[in-house]
Amino acid sequence: MQLQDLTKEYDKLQKKYGAKELDSIYNGGCDHNPDICFVFMNPTGRNPASSKNWKGLKSPWIGTKNIWDLFYAVNLLDEELYSKIKSIKGSEWTEEFAEKVYEDVKRYKYFITNLGKCTQVDARELPDSVYKEYLHLLKQEFNIINPKVIESIEKVV
Repeated sequence: MQLQDLTKEYDKLQKKYGAKELDSIYNGGCDHNPDICFVFMNPTGRNPASSKNWKGLKSPWIGTKNIWDLFYAVNLLDEELYSKIKSIKGSEWTEEFAEKVYEDVKRYKYFITNLGKCTQVDARELPDSVYKEYLHLLKQEFNIINPKVIESIEKVV
């Protein structure tokens, strides 16, 4: 099984629990034995990759700034890319720039994912019952990528 094989299941759950006008946000980065896997809760529509018109990566944190502050602070992001992220608006991220950022994530050997892949229009927390429906898929994701360390956002921040 490969990561792409999980997207159909994620998309079914997006239709069930996510905003109908948005796409699922999957994951990104080093997908073969990364040094660390960061797991966040669920994506929001602030990510331009959640648009149905976006044809590039459907990865977390595209178009945001704060999480990249963390990755830069712990030496997991190239300074030039970090400067560019800080200098542009979220809506100015292009598919090519997102690819460049996630190539850097791969180079630093980490993987970023969410427990829930169902994108919401806002940052509200999902009910535990929704996260439970994603849990078996997250376990499959871990088995596929085989990370050395898994960190949830609660431990990191």
